[in-house]
Amino acid sequence: MEDAIRGDSGKNKVMRLKQLAVISGKGGTGKTTIVGAFASLSDNKVIADCDVDAPDLHLILHPEVITREEFRGAKVATIDRDTCTECGACVDICRFNAIEATTPSGFKVNPARCEGCGACVFGCEQDAITLNERISGYTIVSQTRYGKMVHAELKVGEEASGKLVTVVRTTARRVAEEEGCEMILIDGSPGIGCPVIASLTGVDLALVVTEPTMSGLHDLRRVIGVAGHFGIRPAVCINKYDLNEANSNEIMAYCSREGVPVVGKIPYDAVVTKAMVAGMPVVEYSDGTVSKAIKALWRHISRTL
Repeated sequence: MEDAIRGDSGKNKVMRLKQLAVISGKGGTGKTTIVGAFASLSDNKVIADCDVDAPDLHLILHPEVITREEFRGAKVATIDRDTCTECGACVDICRFNAIEATTPSGFKVNPARCEGCGACVFGCEQDAITLNERISGYTIVSQTRYGKMVHAELKVGEEASGKLVTVVRTTARRVAEEEGCEMILIDGSPGIGCPVIASLTGVDLALVVTEPTMSGLHDLRRVIGVAGHFGIRPAVCINKYDLNEANSNEIMAYCSREGVPVVGKIPYDAVVTKAMVAGMPVVEYSDGTVSKAIKALWRHISRTL
């Protein structure tokens, strides 16, 4: 990773921009709750919500939009009716049934079904079909009382979320360098797909949030495997660990075998739900056991970074 450079009392000060990604092998583990708390506890950072398929960090941080830019991540086929001879070759070629024969307007493309693969373009002998970029969503830079936040909106039914995550992270890095920030705090996507890989690439530490269920352990194994494949250092936090301490112990045993540190254990408490309803980071809503555990987790992560 490149170094960020900023002025300090008239002198250039070189410091390394740190990136922390909070991810999970499955949805609903409490990842965004922890990121929202970290946003409250940390200083001099840019926040990046890379869960572009189902973003919800804004519900806690209440960002005020500064800029909003179009994201064109997919293409859609377009038929030139003046050139089209209605031979029907494109209908036979398209495996997604995106091209329909209509009367009297001729052939047309259903954009909701078109994958932008271009097979119809190559198969049309009349060169009557072209691929055109379409607006798939938006990249947003906002201001929160915790610092700048970069997030996104993906239109309903759109794909290319991995590309949009990359744009969010690139924008977050630019904003961090402009602001002279020391860290990018990333709320990553759940699972192990392209958005997760885009969320993880090049980060200094991946905090994997899991829960003491069998599916939690199964998906933890998968996401740690992804992090290892890309050479990313993982650490694990067990959320709601006291709901099933036997499963929590099994997770800890697995992490011990794999050499992955368990850096936090957060107890279950309904106060987390109350904080979400209030639209507040839990560490600001309450100073109970959950907040104390998250604060201890943040202190450990800060030392590690």
